[in-house]
Amino acid sequence: MASAPSFNVELSEINSPRHQKIRPREEKQEVDYMQRAQWLRAALLGANDGLVTVASLMMGVGSIKEDVKAMLLVGFAGLVAGACSMAIGEFVSVCTQRDIETAQMKRAIETKTSLSAIDEQEEEERKERLPNPGQAAMASALAFSVGAAMPLLAAVFIKNHKVRMAVVAVVATIALLVFGVTGAVLGKTSVVKSSVRVVIGGWMAMALTFCLTKFIGSEAMQI
Repeated sequence: MASAPSFNVELSEINSPRHQKIRPREEKQEVDYMQRAQWLRAALLGANDGLVTVASLMMGVGSIKEDVKAMLLVGFAGLVAGACSMAIGEFVSVCTQRDIETAQMKRAIETKTSLSAIDEQEEEERKERLPNPGQAAMASALAFSVGAAMPLLAAVFIKNHKVRMAVVAVVATIALLVFGVTGAVLGKTSVVKSSVRVVIGGWMAMALTFCLTKFIGSEAMQI
């Protein structure tokens, strides 16, 4: 009977509003960033590729011929071809990764004579974490289309050719910066490092594509 008061005190503390506010925080599940990285990688890769490819092609063609229709036509062709290529490539790549991981899981199971309840639960969790080829392909194609549409939308309403070229370059730079920040925030990594890496990498890719496009176009015009 002497222990009853202490038991009642414990029950009152558990049922108190303060304890009820703390419990949801304790039961909150931690975010699986490894699983998030699967679609995040495909999305950022597609967006960067779409932006860099279409922007550099448009500026390369624009440096040869001051025709907005030619720039938009090349940009739209790059959008469609690039989105299809990214989707197929990502689907094949992730399917191969999934097959390798599945085969490795089967080999690990065959080495065990019996699986306990804990082992079976771990196997189920691993299967749930396997990469999804369809999800990766759709994310990559959609992201490529979004990235490629930015320079197209920036150029379609501008009549002055020099201003159009400058706007495409500025929009591409801002978009690269946004992609870098978004990837860092969603992946819980360094924002500065991610942004600088994406912007500098995008500039290098656009400069190389621009120079090659202008060189090949100039040689073709002479022929």
